[in-house]
Amino acid sequence: MIYFQSLTKEELVQLLLPLSRIKSRPDLTTEELEMKALKQARYRAQQIFHWVYQRYETNWDQMSDLSKELRAWLKENITVFRLSERHSRQAMDGTHKFLWDLSDSKTIESVIIPAALQEKEEDAFEEKFSGRPVEESVTSPKWGRLTACISSQVGCAMSCKFCLTGVQGLDRHLAVHEIVTQIHELRMRAPITNIVFMGMGEPLHNFDNVVKACKILLDQDGLNFSKRKVTISTSGLVPAIEELGRQVDVSLAISLNGTTDEQRSRIMPVNKKWNLEALLHACRNYPLGSHRRITFEYVMLKGLNDTLEDAARIVQLVRGIPAKINLIPFNEHSGSEFKRPSDETVRQFQKFLMDRKLTTTVRISRGRDILAACGQLRSIFGTARGTEKHKDWKPLPVVDAENSDGAKIS
Repeated sequence: MIYFQSLTKEELVQLLLPLSRIKSRPDLTTEELEMKALKQARYRAQQIFHWVYQRYETNWDQMSDLSKELRAWLKENITVFRLSERHSRQAMDGTHKFLWDLSDSKTIESVIIPAALQEKEEDAFEEKFSGRPVEESVTSPKWGRLTACISSQVGCAMSCKFCLTGVQGLDRHLAVHEIVTQIHELRMRAPITNIVFMGMGEPLHNFDNVVKACKILLDQDGLNFSKRKVTISTSGLVPAIEELGRQVDVSLAISLNGTTDEQRSRIMPVNKKWNLEALLHACRNYPLGSHRRITFEYVMLKGLNDTLEDAARIVQLVRGIPAKINLIPFNEHSGSEFKRPSDETVRQFQKFLMDRKLTTTVRISRGRDILAACGQLRSIFGTARGTEKHKDWKPLPVVDAENSDGAKIS
């Protein structure tokens, strides 16, 4: 049995081709008959993609414009994969986290992150994130953008010291259908507008499956996302970054998080293999379309990488690269040695970069009260190594005296 969400449209065409019977005609050559059969198979594949991905139908029998013979063949050979939702929680800010059961009893997490248009205003933080529950669900029309943060692995092998997923180690890669189905399931629940591969795992460590999944996500007959709306984030696997630019056209985000090799190697072991020089060389050579930039994510850790000297080094590091800097004040979690910097430190850091003409945003931490924020996802009920260290799943307070104000978000 083949999982439908593991197939590109062209792969489905090849499976349908033997079913496209064209009667022999004396006025047509063999080549012309083959072309007609291929055209028919492509039309059928397009119909099926529309039914599943755009009309959200998972029952072959309900696809009324397909022949009975084709529906019978689909039932016998292809299954529309579904993820089993074990648990979901909505945060006070509207963020919604889902825990999915996989077929081998492993678990992964995905998050829907809503953003209202008014969040671009200066006072958005106090209005939206003062600790008062948000009544609207992710299906509310008030949200201007719904971003799906999805996982690419069960656990992660990168062992970044500030990331809760990293304590688990890597259990296994997700298959193509498990990646695509996260979006399929979330879209059946809410009108997702953006996708970020920033959930559990290092996407480029699972390169082939992630790239193939992206091709399905971008297919106009499939989930039909714009290349500008799909972002792959990586800790810095240089050969995979170079290959990614050759295989699929998506947005790229780099987890920078350090401004010297010594500093970055301390918190990101991947830097010992591919240092800052190699990483930034790959970024400079990454193929970008017009008006597109690489996003450099920078998790700010109190007393480690949050000085103005660090900000000055960022300016030098990204020189010559079309870049956007996304500052992420650390989201604290139990067992971590790191702390969140003060809002004043973050503001000064941002101002330093903006004064030097670098587009710089501060990410408002979404879903912290349910551990759905950046660096907080994990297989809490799963079998990945390290899960037993954090069985409590107790979130830290969202608001404290020092961090009760906020930052501008774009």
